[in-house]
Amino acid sequence: MNALTEKDVRRNALVLSCAQSLGGANPAIVISLGGLVGQMLATDKSLATLPVSLYNLGLALGTIPAAMLMRRLGRRAAYMLGAVIGGVAGLLAAYSITTGMFALFCVATAIAGTYGSCVQSYRFGATDGADANFKARAISWVMVGGLVGAVIGPQTVIWTRDAIGGIPFAGSFLGQAVLALAALPVLLLLRGSVRPAAEQGGGRPLREIASSSRFVVAVVAGIVSYGMMSFVMTAAPIAMVACGHTVGEAALGIQWHVLAMYGPSFVTGRLITRFGKEWVTMAGLLLMAVSGAVALHGLSVGHFWLSLVFLGVGWNFGFIGATAMVTDCYRPEERTKVQALNDFLVFGSVAIASFSSGRLLNASGWETINWLLYPAVAIVLIPLLWQAGRTRRAAA
Repeated sequence: MNALTEKDVRRNALVLSCAQSLGGANPAIVISLGGLVGQMLATDKSLATLPVSLYNLGLALGTIPAAMLMRRLGRRAAYMLGAVIGGVAGLLAAYSITTGMFALFCVATAIAGTYGSCVQSYRFGATDGADANFKARAISWVMVGGLVGAVIGPQTVIWTRDAIGGIPFAGSFLGQAVLALAALPVLLLLRGSVRPAAEQGGGRPLREIASSSRFVVAVVAGIVSYGMMSFVMTAAPIAMVACGHTVGEAALGIQWHVLAMYGPSFVTGRLITRFGKEWVTMAGLLLMAVSGAVALHGLSVGHFWLSLVFLGVGWNFGFIGATAMVTDCYRPEERTKVQALNDFLVFGSVAIASFSSGRLLNASGWETINWLLYPAVAIVLIPLLWQAGRTRRAAA
């Protein structure tokens, strides 16, 4: 294939940022409503967060097939197929709510998760052909698109939750389908070959790459950043409603959270360039610890919202930093399989975290959810400090 020019790389990063603004609404809708719909449809209320957990499971399981499609067909075709799947998932979710079928709603959110696996890959797609100095910024550009999704998703919930008379939330999932399909013409603008020639050589065995200390630290940082964020965020809307706050306040809380997740992306790439990937990742984890302190201090709307904002900013620094660390672990011909392994491990952990969140919230309460942030953050800070020291010595 013809190598991507610098102009092509920047164009693709902008295209994927726009696609992220539409695809980023997908998890915002599922996560803000999944637990509430689960409470409405499930006979066993301890299974209320199962739809959100299955969304994350679908996301994790979808990473490997998505990587295979990208390797065979190229990113553009795989991403467009993902958008079609996202549209189908939204339609199926709306139908399951209309008919009161909890099991079918769980299937729909799992399918939505496979669309999410393609959307999550946008951040890696933006680095294709980029030089080392632009990679972190390219990831940040894509994540900025999530800022628009942070507005579109929760506002779709608010505007459409009663659109179908007598059937709460069905209209919101119809909106999800429309947003997913709207990404198709955007993704058509991507530039690149159909079958990336750089990946035909195979590269090193995956086991060799996965056993390197740099990859292990990057994956663990990604798991803690995303897993603990999902662990708390999944429980937050249900906890807010249980504390007497309205569904609208819970949805707005998720909106502020998702805004905080993506808003810092305007500067995260530059911060990484200036201070280093490991230090920015550590800063994110410490901010997540701060979010737990705010949540433990009170149960007002303000406490919930402020905690979710800190959680979102912490996730941004932690996850973008960890993603940038992963891009240092592979050669061009190894990128697809390494990215897929990273996302499988990260989002598999997220699925476990979100499923555990609902059960633990039901059994032990909101305070326990937040106390568990601290040991998780402490565990990953030590290897990050060690890796930061290695990076500094190597630079010297």
